[in-house]
Amino acid sequence: MDLDRISRTLAKDLKPLCFAPPVTHIYNPLEYACVPHAQYIRRYGQGGCEVLMFGMNPGPWGMVQTGVPFGEVSLVRDWLGIDEPVGQPAVEHPKRPVQGFACPRSEVSGRRLWGWARDRFGSAERFFEQFFVANYCPLSFMEATGRNRTPDKLPAAEQTPLFAACDRALRRIVEHMDPNMVIGIGAFAETRARIAVGDLGIPIHRILHPSPASPLANKDWPGIVARQLTEYGITLP
Repeated sequence: MDLDRISRTLAKDLKPLCFAPPVTHIYNPLEYACVPHAQYIRRYGQGGCEVLMFGMNPGPWGMVQTGVPFGEVSLVRDWLGIDEPVGQPAVEHPKRPVQGFACPRSEVSGRRLWGWARDRFGSAERFFEQFFVANYCPLSFMEATGRNRTPDKLPAAEQTPLFAACDRALRRIVEHMDPNMVIGIGAFAETRARIAVGDLGIPIHRILHPSPASPLANKDWPGIVARQLTEYGITLP
């Protein structure tokens, strides 16, 4: 199963799921931002990879806007070379508008991740010869205030079917990409990798999440991550 089909299957599996308050709005960029998402996986996910990296779920100014994991607008457009029309979620939160590539906000996590890749590798093609970046859960959950609610904060009854579908998709991505190593971007992603693909015998590790909520990430995220990847035996340019 290729990445395009994996994404479409995951979107279909998640569509019937229901989430109760405090979640009031749910965005699925695999649906309304399917055009740039499809371009991303078709351009950069056709071959295998040495290292599969993946995060938790979309940020409001990243993948929510562009359909690309950690998809900070300017880097997706100018470095990844993707700039495609983006639709609208079924019900839009007034404080979290989807403006696509016209969004003026910059997502710090995405700026750090893709900025590091650009500065270290130069070209996107060179980066993707070695790495691929995905997200575990494609859904963005918002409360009435507009506050982001991450999947790990959902009730167990809501997590169970959500994680089951996302675990299946992650396993399919790993089987398709056939990486030598899986790296969770943050502790949550590492935990889900061990549950979903831990039996495949592929080394699983973690890097520091680039979120501005992390004091460590705010100091020297690129340097810390480079050291972590080197410790795992990954050769960087």
